Amino acid sequence: MTTTLSATRIGHACQLIEFGDTRVLTDPWFTQQATYYPGEPIAASVETLGRIDAVVISHEHYDHCDLDALVSGGFDLGTPLIGPGTVAGIARDKGFRDVRVVEAWESTTVGELTVTATPGRHGVHEVTFVLRADGRTVFFGGDSLRVPELDRIPERFGQIDLAILPTNGLCVRQMNHEQVVMNAEQAAALTAVLRPVMAVPHHYAFHSGQLGDRMLTAADRDPRHYADEVARLAPSVDVRLVLPGTRVVVP
Repeated sequence: MTTTLSATRIGHACQLIEFGDTRVLTDPWFTQQATYYPGEPIAASVETLGRIDAVVISHEHYDHCDLDALVSGGFDLGTPLIGPGTVAGIARDKGFRDVRVVEAWESTTVGELTVTATPGRHGVHEVTFVLRADGRTVFFGGDSLRVPELDRIPERFGQIDLAILPTNGLCVRQMNHEQVVMNAEQAAALTAVLRPVMAVPHHYAFHSGQLGDRMLTAADRDPRHYADEVARLAPSVDVRLVLPGTRVVVP
C-alpha cells in the first residue's frame, strides 16, 4: 500500500508535508514585519501545528527562517532542524538542540525520513531539498533561482511525486533589478525536467508593502503564469494552485 503523501501550504514557502505519520515543516514564517508582508492569510499558528518530526530551512532570510515565532510559540526545541551552515548558527543561538547541517548533496535521516540538500542560489547562501520517506519523494525549492545542477535530480532520485517551486521571479530594485528567485517560466522549465506527478507553486503572494513594492522589490504575484507554462512544457504534470490551509493529497 502506498504511503499517503500530502502537503498543506501554511503560507509563502511554509509548508506542512506529511509522509504518512511523518510531519515535516518547511521554511517557517508566521509573523509580519515592515517590508515583509505575506500577502495572504497565514493558515496556522505555531501553537496549532501539532507534532512536527523535522524542520527544514533553506536559508536565513526572515521570511523563511522565523525562528523567533517558533520559540515564542512554544515549539519543541528538541525537534531536528535541518539546513545549511548559515542557518545552523542562528538555530543554535535560539536554543534548538538537534541542529543538522547539510550542504548540497549531503543527507541526514530522522526516523524513516531522509533529507538531502540539493543546490540552490539566492541573494544569500541557500539550499533546496529532496525529502524521501516510505517510497515517496518531494522536491522543495525554497525561493531559489533555477540552477543547472537541479537538472540532475531525476537521475539521482528517480520519480518525484511532488515538486514545490517558487514562481515570482523576485528582483531587487536597488541592485539593478537583479533577479534572486526563479520566475514562472524558469520554474516551469525545471518542472518539465523533474516530471513530478504533482506540482505546487508557492512564494508568489509576498510583497514589500506599498512603498517597498515601488522602491525595493518587483515580482510576479500571479501563480497562473506558472500553471500556463507547465501546461505548455509538461502537460502531464498536475499543477495545483493551493490556498493557504488547503491540504493536497498526491496520488
